[in-house]
Amino acid sequence: MQQNVLILDFGSQYTQLIARRVRELNIYCEIHPYNNPPKDISNFKATILSGSPFSVRAEDAPHPDLSEIRGKMPLLAVCYGAQYLAHFHGGKVEPSETREYGRANLSVIKDAEVLFDDITENSQVWMSHSDTIKELPTNAVRLASTSDVLNAAYRIEGEETFAIQFHPEVYHTSDGKQLLENFLVKIAEVEQSWTPEAFVDMAVSELKEKIGDDKVVLGLSGGVDSSVAAVLLHKAIGKNLYCIFVNNGLLRKDEFNSVLDQYKHMGLNVKGVDASARFLDALAGISDPEGKRKKIGNAFIEVFDDEAHLIQDVKFLAQGTIYPDVIESVSVTGGPSATIKSHHNVGGLPDFMKLKIVEPLRSLFKDEVRRVGAELGIAKELLGRHPFPGPGLAIRILGDVTAEKVRILQEVDAIFINGLKEWMLYDKVWQAGAILLPVNSVGVMGDERTYEKVVALRAVESTDGMTADWVNLPYEFLQKISNTIINRVKGVNRVVYDISSKPPATIEWE
Repeated sequence: MQQNVLILDFGSQYTQLIARRVRELNIYCEIHPYNNPPKDISNFKATILSGSPFSVRAEDAPHPDLSEIRGKMPLLAVCYGAQYLAHFHGGKVEPSETREYGRANLSVIKDAEVLFDDITENSQVWMSHSDTIKELPTNAVRLASTSDVLNAAYRIEGEETFAIQFHPEVYHTSDGKQLLENFLVKIAEVEQSWTPEAFVDMAVSELKEKIGDDKVVLGLSGGVDSSVAAVLLHKAIGKNLYCIFVNNGLLRKDEFNSVLDQYKHMGLNVKGVDASARFLDALAGISDPEGKRKKIGNAFIEVFDDEAHLIQDVKFLAQGTIYPDVIESVSVTGGPSATIKSHHNVGGLPDFMKLKIVEPLRSLFKDEVRRVGAELGIAKELLGRHPFPGPGLAIRILGDVTAEKVRILQEVDAIFINGLKEWMLYDKVWQAGAILLPVNSVGVMGDERTYEKVVALRAVESTDGMTADWVNLPYEFLQKISNTIINRVKGVNRVVYDISSKPPATIEWE
């Protein structure tokens, strides 16, 4: 893997967006905690410092060692990074008189500065800080200002070090992508070679070298990630790939059979295993979200281990882990990252399985996975399928899970998803699903009083799931879906629509 750009994370909510914008320029990048950078940085051609919720004036503020980076490769410091360079290198950072958060416009841009090529005055930028740089660091030259921020951007003379007070990675900064391109392509001279075709060639070569003639077993889910991982592995090792699709009883309505039918046409060696009773028994009486995840994970490992033992001489377990799974599951002691939730694809296997892990998509964001899938010739219908959580409907049933609750939610979900397709809304939504709430509400059907379940519908738009906004579905559509659910699904008498964005909410409710 050619590692072009290093992003040091100081805990900003926008760090993953920096990586997304860099990848959009066809440049490979990696995020590492500021306090745990790669030991060997010789393959990196540029470094970006992220923002942070910390103040550089605080005693516990992140304090990275930049001795192997600054002056030795191009460096772009964003927000906290810009303040850090100023505060500890001859400048002065003080609290802002008014918190500088939100839209601003560049009022002054220094002429003939490559960082601001094709960016004009009055260009909108996004500020998010409570401190401001009052005095620039030693040997610094001011590059840009806004009406409220004098030192909105600067560079250090004698080295390729640049700093900006605003966030180029967010959509609100209208020329943010241009600024990143100026820094990475024009200043750092990084090659724009990160393409789906290049990834497939590189991944197939690496898989062949790593796996050789050994056998690999892969758990298919029917989703985009595991399907792309399967086809990529099949391209590399052919008949030595054994795929297992486990029905955990928590899939969407009729999904087990439809997914198996789908894979018949892809040339993959797939075995379907119906273990729904085993999973539902394991979940009996468990209400805690993490408890449910662990029970499902353990049951899956047991089923998968049973099936893997039926295949002689398996050496590797393949997983459809993607980059957001890795980012959200990493917790660094004393560092900025925190575990949001456990991911079923991330983490070690129990010792008794004795299988080595192979994760061909570990470096990709979701939209990159889809582009790689298209390069591999996978059908558009499969690549356009909405993400579905590994624990399935168990984390969309708030509280304990029973067969009856699963039945209710499967019926509701089918009406919602089929409705989106019928109304030509499915492809305009990144992810959609229904949630069964642990409350009953009073209703009236005919002349009878009812006391039945409430379901919430959720539809979001996103690029990779790191951030998401709720979708403003047509009222007429919501009205029809609500009526259909209440009329057809026994046990439900009320439907609500979730209008929360991520952050602060998550896409799933558990």
